[in-house]
Amino acid sequence: MCKHFGTDVGGSVDITKAREVLPTNVKPLHYSLSLEPDFDKFTYDGTVVIDLDVVDNTTDISLNTAELKIHSTTVLSGEQVIADSPALSHNEDDQTTKISFKQTLPGGTKATLKMTFSGTLNDNMAGFYRSSYKNPDGSKGWLATTQMEPTDARRAFPCFDEPALKAEFTVTLVADEKMTCLSNMDVSSEKMVDSAVTGGKRKAVTFSKTPLMSTYLLAFIIGELNYIESNSFRVPVRVYAPKDRDIEHGRFSLELAARTLEFYEKTFDSPFPLPKMDMIAIPDFSAGAMENWGLVTYRVVDLLIDEKTSGAAVKQRVAEVVQHELAHQWFGNLVTMDFWDGLWLNEGFATWMSWYSCNVFYPDWKVWEGYVTDNLASALSLDSLRSSHPIEVPVKRADEINQIFDAISYSKGSCVLRMISKYLGEETFMEGIRRYLKKHAFGNTQTGDLWNALSDASGKDVPKVMDIWTKKVGFPVITVTEDEKSNAIHLKQNRFLRTADVKPEEDETLFPVFLGLRTKEGIDEELALTTREDNFPLKNLDFFKLNADHSGLYRTSYSPERLKKLGVAATQGLLSVEDRAGMIADAGVLAASGYQKSSGILSLLESFKSEPEFVVWSEITNRIATLRSAWTFEEESVREALKQFQLDLTSDKAHELGWEFTDADGHIEQQFKSLMFGAAGVAKDKVIIKAALDMFSKFKKGDEAAIHPNLRGSVYAIALANGGKEEYDAILDHARHAKTSDERNTALRSLGRAKDPELIQRTLALSLSDDVKSQDIYLPISALRSHPEGIRALWAWVKENWTELEKRLPPSLSMLSSVVSITTSSFTHKDQMKDIEEFFSKKSTKGFDKALAQSYDAITAKAGWIERDSEDVKAWLKEHNHL
Repeated sequence: MCKHFGTDVGGSVDITKAREVLPTNVKPLHYSLSLEPDFDKFTYDGTVVIDLDVVDNTTDISLNTAELKIHSTTVLSGEQVIADSPALSHNEDDQTTKISFKQTLPGGTKATLKMTFSGTLNDNMAGFYRSSYKNPDGSKGWLATTQMEPTDARRAFPCFDEPALKAEFTVTLVADEKMTCLSNMDVSSEKMVDSAVTGGKRKAVTFSKTPLMSTYLLAFIIGELNYIESNSFRVPVRVYAPKDRDIEHGRFSLELAARTLEFYEKTFDSPFPLPKMDMIAIPDFSAGAMENWGLVTYRVVDLLIDEKTSGAAVKQRVAEVVQHELAHQWFGNLVTMDFWDGLWLNEGFATWMSWYSCNVFYPDWKVWEGYVTDNLASALSLDSLRSSHPIEVPVKRADEINQIFDAISYSKGSCVLRMISKYLGEETFMEGIRRYLKKHAFGNTQTGDLWNALSDASGKDVPKVMDIWTKKVGFPVITVTEDEKSNAIHLKQNRFLRTADVKPEEDETLFPVFLGLRTKEGIDEELALTTREDNFPLKNLDFFKLNADHSGLYRTSYSPERLKKLGVAATQGLLSVEDRAGMIADAGVLAASGYQKSSGILSLLESFKSEPEFVVWSEITNRIATLRSAWTFEEESVREALKQFQLDLTSDKAHELGWEFTDADGHIEQQFKSLMFGAAGVAKDKVIIKAALDMFSKFKKGDEAAIHPNLRGSVYAIALANGGKEEYDAILDHARHAKTSDERNTALRSLGRAKDPELIQRTLALSLSDDVKSQDIYLPISALRSHPEGIRALWAWVKENWTELEKRLPPSLSMLSSVVSITTSSFTHKDQMKDIEEFFSKKSTKGFDKALAQSYDAITAKAGWIERDSEDVKAWLKEHNHL
């Protein structure tokens, strides 16, 4: 998809022992599954026949079920009925059903389990569920679809719902003739049958048998759909969408998918093993996308794109998601982690691969430059909290799994792979990947299997270097001190925590750190710090920088003097784009956690006023935003001074770039103009405000082309900050009638910018109304975090609507966790945190306890920062005439 217990390094603790898994007395070989939905009652009937390998003598079979009604059960051995209607006992807590019978099934034989059952086409976006869209006549259309990862196949049908219990599947779907039926494989037969639901005739569509695969990758969809097809790849590639969508908006993804599959086949030296590849836009979808083998499901906004009305950033997001999901067809689907503690093997690799392939397909996008401010920043941000977790996170129970679909599994996982690919060399790394895929095709693996394949390809001891990075939580900060007499630098590593309160027992891990030392002679990739501290002699101390291009997972703390010298080196062209962005990020984060003074980062930012590159400006604006959000509840004069600083910093660059767009503008230039227009406009640049309000005025009168897609979000934000009810109503109206999901989401996302108390309440009410699908509940409320009034109102709303939120977003799924994070993490004072703690002390936090702990850490970090540097920031602002 596009989402603790300690272990010793080197695998001395067996993380498999703590897992709560099914008994191993039987093993599934093949499922024959038939399903028929009823769109009037939102229920479905099903039959499953599971061929089993009996491993040990047994008088019972346990498998996974959740929210299913079992009607009949039969156990057979060959033609002999072992048990008809045997005793069933269901354990709701661990979502299992145990089938007990008197006659023994002997080990070493085969058996068959037949069950008939019924379930609900739920509205929780999990298992086999319903999704709605608007028909052209305004009526509601329905489709039935699936989301099985991580543990919701058991909600759809009785099964052995663990990644290692791979089997083959033959799926039959029964539906009205007008419906399209899709599954992982191509259609093998279609015939008319008597319907148990309608009493009349319906079609039964049977699909070809799948290869060996895990339950979480199974998918089936029934609905009235349109599609477009490409035959430019070896097998047909299609994009499907409900009939309310312009299917041509799938053209970009379709063509990209066909090219990507061909590229991956060659790169992995492994043919795509299925007879077709379908991708479908689902109107209600909790993740970004899901890599079901041969039938990838997407949020509408992550698959369909109108290139005329979407900005450059949206196009890049769609490209990354499509390439991420297609990488999974090999990494995750063909070769699958044996349990969820290896989730990072799937997600880290697919994330890395999407950047790698994006870079090949769109070199002008320069994605590796943006990697530093995107993926690396995301990984280091979460991993700087005490409540983070190791990449290989021991998972005991099914209900713990959803919470690890986070920046550690995805972003830190991909950063570790990037680090190892740099260390081994890209071609050697890819050769290791090819060997891994060949050896383990259609099987299951653990992290060690990947390390072994990379060791085999490179001749290097990869586990020795990498085990610590995946098995231990956190990352180091490297403190640099200089010895001018001996022309040497002294480096010391310590665990980095944003809360600046590392305890000795939390600082025992010594990471092998690739230093990537940049000097005027070039980059030394061989140097590594593997001990607590060490000295490294240099030719001279005129110019040096650690972590060249920021492919290492660490922060670097320099002296204020060295930081100033690096600021000068940046203007002299001695630092790469990644170096400059990464250096600013390090300095900002280290100031926030007390390693340096905040006045230092403010001065550093000011020295970058003439910076020419988009990615660096992206980090500069991000740093100011982080500082301003930490100071959200401080005195107004300081908040205004920080806004003035942002204006002084960004205004000239915004005017220099302008906000007119032409066909000659490159992908990055478009995003650069958009970024600076927004940064200066939100900080009250008078010329930009006038331009934005002019655009908005024309837009309000019906000229939708008046606002360029790249500027849409910023213009809305400026209109709401400088207007009132009229502007709010116009944007809300556009959200309700937007032609694409992207336009609708941009409008919804901006509404929280309105500060008027009445409009704040309307925004909050909107998120729980019929106008907003459960998947999008976070969109209207997100921007409320941009001002103190909104943050307070958001928390009050959570307390008031907690029961409703729990009902709509069950804690066992992932959405509630996101909402908890959004609504609590923007506070900045300890007394505000006490209120949150008090509220949740009376509630079960199962399913979102990690998100809550991360919010507490984030608030604690901001409170400490303000306490330490409040006067320092004030003094700097005064000295520079902002206060």
